[in-house]
Amino acid sequence: MKKKYQNAFFLFGLAVLVLMVSQLDFAEVWSGIQRAGYWFLAVVLLWAVLYMFNTAAWKTIISNIAPEDTHKVGFAWLYKITVSGFALNYATPGGLMGGEPYRIMSLSPRIGTEKASASVLLYAMTHIFSHFWFWLLSVVLYVLTQPLNVPMAALLFAVTLFCTAAIWFFLKGYKKGIAVSAMNVLRHFPFAKRKAQAFLDSHREQLQTIDERMRALHNQNPRSFALAVLLELACRVVSALEILFILLVIMPSANYIQCILILAFTSLFANMLFFLPLQLGGREGGFLMSAHGLRLTASAGIFVALLVRLRELIWTAIGLLLIKFDKKT
Repeated sequence: MKKKYQNAFFLFGLAVLVLMVSQLDFAEVWSGIQRAGYWFLAVVLLWAVLYMFNTAAWKTIISNIAPEDTHKVGFAWLYKITVSGFALNYATPGGLMGGEPYRIMSLSPRIGTEKASASVLLYAMTHIFSHFWFWLLSVVLYVLTQPLNVPMAALLFAVTLFCTAAIWFFLKGYKKGIAVSAMNVLRHFPFAKRKAQAFLDSHREQLQTIDERMRALHNQNPRSFALAVLLELACRVVSALEILFILLVIMPSANYIQCILILAFTSLFANMLFFLPLQLGGREGGFLMSAHGLRLTASAGIFVALLVRLRELIWTAIGLLLIKFDKKT
């Protein structure tokens, strides 16, 4: 990637990061870190492992889309791009508007623009796809382990319908491709009609190639497709350890199942507010509501939300710094 583009991504992310940090109550943050002690270090280090799951899933997709170029994409380099991509996603309103262009521009010199675009788009779909499976499985886990009342049953039923519909939509997209379809949908929006039509007319062949590569992974390499989804799903499940580590500071009786359910509800609520940078306020509200739903104290929800937010800021800063260490290719 050219240096000017690296600097543009870095400066944009840095500006948003500074804005987010300025919103923190530093006395409260320091108090939380002191209270958590070494458990907070465990939380930060946990994400160094979790990003390996994400990198492995993306690497699996690249290996199938561009098998002849796999040797050009080392795991360590891809790990760095993965961390930086997520950092930009965290800092960007709308989420995928920041990290995905960066990943495509970084990967293109190594495997070509079409293959890079296909792998990034397919990985983004797989990452989102795993969320719906995680939420759906969490509904089953809640029913099996928690008492039900009428409002909660209605909520779980709605979540089940939503996730089932989303999974069906994604499977259809995997089978038939989504790049051309997405541009056809955009052509019907007044604010994007002209640009979408122009882009579709000038890039139809490339978009069709991307769709062909996406269909090939799902239809011709189902094991690789399943592996990528399972890696992302495993990342969701293992990431619940973050909540467990934090809760153990104030609640030695906390259990892993509760933490999975807290993560599921919080991530569902936060993703509904995808347009906010760092999902500001969404995660905090999700932690508070999920803590209440599982009969935990409000202070426990606030404590978890604070340390998770701080961890996100730390890894966002790390990801932005890694952009500056990306060599020109």
